[in-house]
Amino acid sequence: MRKMASIRRIDDISPIPGADAIEVATVGGWKVVVKKGDFTVGELAVYCEIDSWIPHDVAPFLSKGAEPREYNGVQGERLRTIKLRGQVSQGLLLPLEPTCANIESLLFEGLDVSAPLNIQKWEAPVSARLAGVVKGNFPNQIPKTDQERAQNLVAEIRAAQGARFEITEKLDGSSMTCYVIDGEFGVCSRNLDLKEDPANAFWQVALELDIKSKMSNLGLDYLALQGELVGPSVQGNSYKLSKLNYYVFDVYDINRGEYLNPHERRSLVEKLGLEHVPVIDSAYVLNDDVEQLLTKAAGKSLLNSGTEREGFVFKQTNGGMTFKVISNSFLLGESH
Repeated sequence: MRKMASIRRIDDISPIPGADAIEVATVGGWKVVVKKGDFTVGELAVYCEIDSWIPHDVAPFLSKGAEPREYNGVQGERLRTIKLRGQVSQGLLLPLEPTCANIESLLFEGLDVSAPLNIQKWEAPVSARLAGVVKGNFPNQIPKTDQERAQNLVAEIRAAQGARFEITEKLDGSSMTCYVIDGEFGVCSRNLDLKEDPANAFWQVALELDIKSKMSNLGLDYLALQGELVGPSVQGNSYKLSKLNYYVFDVYDINRGEYLNPHERRSLVEKLGLEHVPVIDSAYVLNDDVEQLLTKAAGKSLLNSGTEREGFVFKQTNGGMTFKVISNSFLLGESH
């Protein structure tokens, strides 16, 4: 589970050219602009990731004197990627005291403090066409789709140098899972199992692509296809597509309790006659650090050459390590 706010060690502090009052702190692979002199190298602090919803009482200065916004009944502000004096800043650093003054547990590096500080993950409102009618919670036999960001895996990426990875484009859409469990076909949004409804975007695409029959014809059971729904009414249709479509990025074998490796997944998607997310490289030898990966992730989407791509997803070809690299150019564009 993603830690929206955790206790982290400050790895470095560097000046920002031409800036007298601010400097940039490094936490793992993240760069955060801070007030000069507020933090020191090696110090523990509370680091809040981008897309955190920060309550007003935790960091009132984020509202800049204006009335705070509200999300899920909590007044506060969303953390976005910004640029200050030419320096990209992602997230927020807060001192341990007084931020954690009311947390009774022992404070240590890596501790998730999201819940005690009431810090949530901000998510865009779901349109009526995507919401659908709820059948139940997301099946507990299937992992929800979520990749760790490269900035939180600096040591792991360093250790994986020389390993082979599949690189795919991360699409800016809405997560969709199609499953068969004990012969029953189902369709899920990111968090919910949905009742069959042709008016619902997820079910509409599943029915149009005849995914149920395609999985049945191959005798597939206890299997989940996970992919991205893109097109009209989804995330502003950034790719300017004329109709909804579904791009598979993972296949989960429920009986084995593991994901198919990239080669197995691509082969099965082809047999099903479905579309796979764009593959950038099927056997890339990792030789980049996090900063280089962030640079590599920037560029145009293969779905639309006029659209900034969201980033890349890296999956080890033997089915091991996976992570995502979100383009800072995409995030800065999203902030405007």
